[in-house]
Amino acid sequence: MTKHDQTQFPQFYITAPTPCPYIEGHFEKKVFTHLTGERAVSINNMLSQAGFRRSQSIAYRPACDGCDACVSVRIRVNEFTPSRNMRRVVSANEELIRTRRPATATEEQFSLLRAYLDARHQKGGMADMTALDYVSMVEDTAVDTSILEYRTPCSSENGSELVAAALTDRLEDGFSMVYTFFDPSWSARSLGTYLILDHVAQAREEGLPYVYLGYWVEGSAKMAYKARFKPLDALTREGWERMA
Repeated sequence: MTKHDQTQFPQFYITAPTPCPYIEGHFEKKVFTHLTGERAVSINNMLSQAGFRRSQSIAYRPACDGCDACVSVRIRVNEFTPSRNMRRVVSANEELIRTRRPATATEEQFSLLRAYLDARHQKGGMADMTALDYVSMVEDTAVDTSILEYRTPCSSENGSELVAAALTDRLEDGFSMVYTFFDPSWSARSLGTYLILDHVAQAREEGLPYVYLGYWVEGSAKMAYKARFKPLDALTREGWERMA
């Protein structure tokens, strides 16, 4: 392979085994590559369609020995019809104002993230995230990344309040939801569901066919919510196929 070829094709690596966060007693490995240079956007598009996810400047996917429980899923935007409960969620949050911002971290966003992690994910892999870690998560990107802020309407007394945010990549065929977080005191509003529904609405407006949700693991309580957004495509050995 020539030096020119090495700059055109990504080099892949594999991680050492670590405990699986989804299936007790299992270990996970990931194959990954760096998203850098002029072709980062096109490579991210290609790899996303092949089941990879992005974290900062790295694209990765599971490569576990003897296990393929992690299944890449995406919503079929043009065929999606919200359930009655989902329509209620949209109605309950219709006053929120969405603003798409460049991938630049703010103290306000980090404060919201910390409240979310402390309430929902005290033992998760991001539990010890610092402000500097958050800056890296948001800003270390070479692709088309935005952070969507969701705020209450501005009032004369308190101004507007940031209640949810979504770190999102725009792909050539849809949106990839990298990470979402919200004010845990608003849990009755089902903001996690609302953020996905709002991305579906945005994709439909922009003529994009898919919203990528990352990995779904059958039987995992952490992942169960994704199966509600039917119809879903699942990436199989034969390619993307509609889930039953």
